[in-house]
Amino acid sequence: MPSKNKNPKTKKTPKTEKPPKSVKGNKGQKKREAKPKNTPLAKEYTFNVHRAVMGLQFKKRAPKALKALRKFAQKNMLTTDVRIDTTVNQFLWSKGIRSPPNKVRVRLSRRKNEDEDAKEEMYTLVSFVPTTEFKGLVTKIVDEDQK
Repeated sequence: MPSKNKNPKTKKTPKTEKPPKSVKGNKGQKKREAKPKNTPLAKEYTFNVHRAVMGLQFKKRAPKALKALRKFAQKNMLTTDVRIDTTVNQFLWSKGIRSPPNKVRVRLSRRKNEDEDAKEEMYTLVSFVPTTEFKGLVTKIVDEDQK
């Protein structure tokens, strides 16, 4: 059976396999190891409340700050169960519903769930770290027993 290609000059030649191109930006870099989600861990963060409540109407600012803090903890600690300590709640509500503090220093600690009927094996506890000044503070890993 004749080929469907009517032009005899264009013959199909078998293509040779080329090595895959390297991903742009990953030259010479090692792959990051996957972080285990089920190990206890504690980190101290500075959470910018102002970024979360800027532009909101006054009567929704403090509740929105708590929701944003909960979302921040879920993202950084990879758990959906987030428990906020009462001291953090009191600090965010200390200046009223209209004007929560601009920044807060918190310790996020991922812990094992003791409940037998819990959906997840880990939960995150958000606790307050008192500070006088936020300049120069960076995220740091903290020992669980150190308070």
